[in-house]
Amino acid sequence: MSMRYLHTMIRVQDLDAALDFFCTKLGMVEVRRKEFEKGRFTLVFLAAEKDVSRAQTENAPEIELTYNWDTREYNGGDNFGHLAFKVDNIHDTCQRLMDSGVTILRPPREGRMAFVKSPDGISVELLQEGDALEPVEPWLSMPNTGSW
Repeated sequence: MSMRYLHTMIRVQDLDAALDFFCTKLGMVEVRRKEFEKGRFTLVFLAAEKDVSRAQTENAPEIELTYNWDTREYNGGDNFGHLAFKVDNIHDTCQRLMDSGVTILRPPREGRMAFVKSPDGISVELLQEGDALEPVEPWLSMPNTGSW
């Protein structure tokens, strides 16, 4: 199996304070930002200074800050989101994981994204390298399970 580490996502209550910490104080650099008005959240991707040029072509590990616009207090680790990896073939990867006893919590219905959890409950996002694969069964009609 071939995969590449992408990012770690954390939820932040105060985006300005988080950017001050990660960028001003820690020295990371904002490489891109996406606003999702319909979903009411903002994603800000940060890279270490030495990784900025690689991060702009999505080849370096990043931190993804997720800011939900509606006020919410995060407790005891629920601000940690997930680890993300790109995989060569999302369908084959999910099948191999399922065959080894891993529950596919969010199947790759659209041929692009899936979620699983580690034995310790850490969410892992799997993303198809390149374009999405053609949607196929059993993933196409498989429902979500649990949370991720």
